[in-house]
Amino acid sequence: MDKKGLIGVQMMMLKDKVAEVGVYEVFKTLNAMGYHCVEISQIPMTEENVSQMKQGAKDFDIKIAAMSAAVEPMMPGIPGEYLSSDFDKIVQDCKTLGCNYLRIGMLPMTRMGDYDKSVEFAKLADHYAEKLAEHDIKLYYHNHHIEFTKYNGETLLDIIKNNTKHIGFELDVHWIQRGGMNPVDVIKRFAGRVSLIHLKDYRIGEIDLDFSKEFDHGEFKTAFTSVVQFAEVGEGTLDMPAIIEAGLQSGGQYFFIEQDDQYGKDPYECLEISRDNLYAMGYKEWFH
Repeated sequence: MDKKGLIGVQMMMLKDKVAEVGVYEVFKTLNAMGYHCVEISQIPMTEENVSQMKQGAKDFDIKIAAMSAAVEPMMPGIPGEYLSSDFDKIVQDCKTLGCNYLRIGMLPMTRMGDYDKSVEFAKLADHYAEKLAEHDIKLYYHNHHIEFTKYNGETLLDIIKNNTKHIGFELDVHWIQRGGMNPVDVIKRFAGRVSLIHLKDYRIGEIDLDFSKEFDHGEFKTAFTSVVQFAEVGEGTLDMPAIIEAGLQSGGQYFFIEQDDQYGKDPYECLEISRDNLYAMGYKEWFH
């Protein structure tokens, strides 16, 4: 295929590795595994970490394609860096690392379940997207399943899209599926406003119950409704080639592998499985 995107890693998966050995060593390992692109999330943007990211990116040919930025605290009083209070620092980190994409990881908990508060947040995010554009930085919004709540027959994700002009969308295909929608259809509907996509598979696991004990209906119901799992790419039920093709045709440039829970496996092992499966699907050239 002539046209292609770049497949990378969502660093949230490796935050414990970073805490253990540092960003530089993690980048070194990713390079050895064949990964040359990352999205930074849940990694403290300290002076030391930013310095290691810059040096590691240079030494190991890794593109820092996107970074994370919250508009405001998820809950009042939660410490962190926010566009509302640390705008200049966030912009400087982007420039230091040669990154032109910032992504909002989640709708603040204080806005969830309320139409007016959600729309207000979307407009606030759009305001910061306009400010960031002056620095050649694009702001994107990452979905979960709650954005498929409907208000008057329209999903919250579409409402956010229709009430903004400047933000783009980082579509997470697992959460789209969990929200009851077809990832391919949603990606196509957001054509022109999607450059970032999370490749995260969707798996139905085994029911974890001790059947030697007396049957407990409440325990069974919890286990029965909690079997949805995050899977390595190619190990679940999603049609990844169709998703990747729709993403590419809709403007997708960066495709980040992410697995929120590895269920006891080493995250590097999970990334190897996802890599090998994507190689087998014909996407080896998308890793560099």
